[in-house]
Amino acid sequence: MDLRIFTEPQQGASYDTLLRIAKAAEELGYDAFFRSDHYLKMGDVDGLPGPTDAWITLAGLARETSRIRLGTLMTAATFRLPGVLAIQVAQVDAMSGGRVELGLGAGWYEAEHTAYGIPFPKAKFGRLEEQLAIVTGLWQTKVGETFDFEGTYYQLKDSPALPKPVQERVPVLIGGTGAKRTPALAARYADEFNLPFASVEDTRAQFGRVREAAREYGRNPDELVYSSALVACVGTNDAEVARRAAAIGREPAELRENGLAGTPDEVVDKIGRYAEAGTQRFYFQILDLDDLDHLELIASRVASQLG
Repeated sequence: MDLRIFTEPQQGASYDTLLRIAKAAEELGYDAFFRSDHYLKMGDVDGLPGPTDAWITLAGLARETSRIRLGTLMTAATFRLPGVLAIQVAQVDAMSGGRVELGLGAGWYEAEHTAYGIPFPKAKFGRLEEQLAIVTGLWQTKVGETFDFEGTYYQLKDSPALPKPVQERVPVLIGGTGAKRTPALAARYADEFNLPFASVEDTRAQFGRVREAAREYGRNPDELVYSSALVACVGTNDAEVARRAAAIGREPAELRENGLAGTPDEVVDKIGRYAEAGTQRFYFQILDLDDLDHLELIASRVASQLG
């Protein structure tokens, strides 16, 4: 099972902090380093030194890492025009030697749009669907040919559809809890379906919906990777779990119920329950970015048991 690191830099992290985490994750054998795409803090934190842009961050990390895969959970479709996003991701893919993955979502946090003067449209899902069609269509267009698109929200005419990513296919991640439109979108465009912060039961149900949508679309459901993202709080004993929970302003009991929390054996057991529900890949959401020992513990005591 792939284990990946997932960070929330809008809560307070500089590029140097993210670089330190990404390099540690690479050295410790994690499969990937992912980050959120937000411009405003959430909750009772100061958010200092302020937000970092997801794709600028990943461009820097692309040049300063060598193996680990890099991506977003999720890039907000409201932040970027689809043609620009296709260029950005293709360029970072080239800068990384073909290690980029694109998680793309509709965007939901209205306050950050207001704070930075970004339009917050009402019809977000329709825009997301068109963005997926455009980004993947631009990448799939053969060199020397052009790409056209006539949609409700976006129109492209005679696009040279350049540059191309290094990878033959940049993995596209789609996620969410929607019962109908989200599974249908994943069936059409996704290489991976991600469900964040969901129970084992809800995970099983949503993965089932995606699989059924894939079959209805005429696609083998096993072509998709099914992944989960949960906050991590692992300690060698109860006292260490409590210390790490306090550092992120959470309670151990709540984290044990809703996250990947507890001793390594407890976490391995919970991962097993998610695996039975269909999870094939885990994103450990790391909220205390100064605690590199946490990453080392998960790598040595959790990942080592999963093979």
